[in-house]
Amino acid sequence: ALTLAATVGAAPLLAATYVLDDANGLGREFDGIGAVSGGGATSRLLVNYPEPYRSEILDYLFKPNFGASLHILKVEIGGDAQSTDGTEPSHMHYENDENYFRGYEWWLMKEAKKRNPKIKLIGLPWAFPGWIGKGENWPYDYPDITAYYIVSWILGAKQYHDLDIDYIGIWNERAFSSKYIKLLRYTLDKHGLEQVRIIASDRLWEPISFVMMIDSELHGVVDVIGAHYPGTKTVKNALLTGKKLWSSEDYSTFNNDVGAGCWARILNQNYVNGNMTATIAWNLVASYYEELPFGRCALMTAQEPWSGHYKVESPIWITAHTTQFTRPGWSYLQVDGHLEGGGSFVALTDGLGNLTIIIETMSHNHSKCIRPPLPNFNVVPQRATFYLKGSFRILTSGAWVFCQLVVNFCSLSFLQLQVWRGRFSLDLDVDEVYTLTTLKTGWKCGYPEPPPPQPFPSIYSDDFNIRNPPFSEAPNFADQTGVFEYFVNASDAGDHVFTLRQVVVQRPITWVSDADQTISVIGNFKWVNMTVTCDIYIEKPRDGGVFIAGRVDNGGIYVRDSKGVFFWVFADGTYRVTSDLGKQFFAKGHAGLAGVRDNAWHTLTLNIQGNSASGLLNGYPLWENVTISKPGNGWAALGTRSFEFAQFDNFHIEAC
Repeated sequence: ALTLAATVGAAPLLAATYVLDDANGLGREFDGIGAVSGGGATSRLLVNYPEPYRSEILDYLFKPNFGASLHILKVEIGGDAQSTDGTEPSHMHYENDENYFRGYEWWLMKEAKKRNPKIKLIGLPWAFPGWIGKGENWPYDYPDITAYYIVSWILGAKQYHDLDIDYIGIWNERAFSSKYIKLLRYTLDKHGLEQVRIIASDRLWEPISFVMMIDSELHGVVDVIGAHYPGTKTVKNALLTGKKLWSSEDYSTFNNDVGAGCWARILNQNYVNGNMTATIAWNLVASYYEELPFGRCALMTAQEPWSGHYKVESPIWITAHTTQFTRPGWSYLQVDGHLEGGGSFVALTDGLGNLTIIIETMSHNHSKCIRPPLPNFNVVPQRATFYLKGSFRILTSGAWVFCQLVVNFCSLSFLQLQVWRGRFSLDLDVDEVYTLTTLKTGWKCGYPEPPPPQPFPSIYSDDFNIRNPPFSEAPNFADQTGVFEYFVNASDAGDHVFTLRQVVVQRPITWVSDADQTISVIGNFKWVNMTVTCDIYIEKPRDGGVFIAGRVDNGGIYVRDSKGVFFWVFADGTYRVTSDLGKQFFAKGHAGLAGVRDNAWHTLTLNIQGNSASGLLNGYPLWENVTISKPGNGWAALGTRSFEFAQFDNFHIEAC
């Protein structure tokens, strides 16, 4: 039996009563809890984990009644452009190009479905290949082309992976076009995809809600209004539409105990305050280099495939408090879920006699999300008494399981709940989560500890010699502008048949300010001294160019501001050494008689030791004793002068 103190110090607990009754009907239908992979490249390192650790991570995320037990998986429809922590490849780099095996989102959706066949799948673009806009940074000038592109992705998911996409979005956190949304619905129906529902507009409640109120046709084709980071609040127009309301992206907070408190609070209060019936976390798993923007802003952390180390963070168990004891299709009870002493509760039923109550008492300082700002509020220890009315009157003590999560210590326990004459009482402390349920399905943990963390290997090589790679991208390279893919160089009969190739040749319709050059980073951000060697092949004549780099200090949405030591060579035979992506020069010159030319292989070597750097071309010194002041550390990288084809091979790094 559970015994909790009736007082704190000498002061009696604040006491209040709450009635749970279904006699007058139920509230809104619950649609589930989910997470986002993408927006962008947030699952990049996950695919490279060795077994059994990769499968363990996936189980913690998707396996029912095990860990997070997610109901919804939302993925980025790759658009070849930077979308927060990297780029994700498009299924159509070019107008006459279709490939439904690029990237890792197809694989991830299949793994989620393998564990939970009922999981709902959502696709949403952050960016689009440049050909869609015909030179303009805008996807709506030719809405028929954009609709065709999106519908092709949905059809490809089914044809090549047997995946049924349940929902499709418009353009992440950017403007919507009513004309395009209507045409998208028409195109979906034309291709037999009537079951695919439309979410709009993955930004704010307005103006989409207002426009839907005055445009009946738009109102008819939008199924869900999705808002991002709503602060648990909605607006009048959104409610008046009568549509499902979702927080279609939320959380985005460092996954320590404060992040867990944020997640616990909004999972409840998005419904209590805002009538939102689904909440989707950005992001699913922190499988990207931690020093990129929003490091570890995920439900769990898996950023070391080279060691196998991962960490099941406390937001996983916060999620479990709802997902393991509810199901999409259940209904919320009609009850004011605000607790008198601060905090909140929600109650859900399957309509068949089962009832689950989730209570959170998160304090202000223990539940701040990254956005929006959180107004001050107080939470105090309190006693809550719940009266069971309607069909719930018959529930007895033996029907219940009590589950408590003390966020400070991330401990989960299951205890029996005592019900007397249709009521029960709980003494609620601050910064805790409680689940009371008639279900007997909850579970915590299940796998041994993974290997201990290790830094990225200080000696690392990749010759890209793989005939049938399981994924289109080479392990551990994190593309920040452009897309670097495995390539079979059929015209080469020598040592460069299998290479890594940059394949984006037109600036995409961007979501943020991508660099004007392409770049992929790799390694340990703490590296100071390093020697980077790589074979390079410039395909673009006259003004084509490539680089290798070290101490690269930025990426993601800040990629344009990257600093480091960049060693460039160009098709016209010249070279440069810069401290950024091409503007601040350390040195420049002509490569001489053994200079670089296009459509030929050359070997570049960049050596950085302390405050000095030097470079070799084909094993011979080209420049040396360049003084480097900052940055003092960073990743290795490679890339191109512009959006152009270029190849790389025999990448090797030695660093410390």
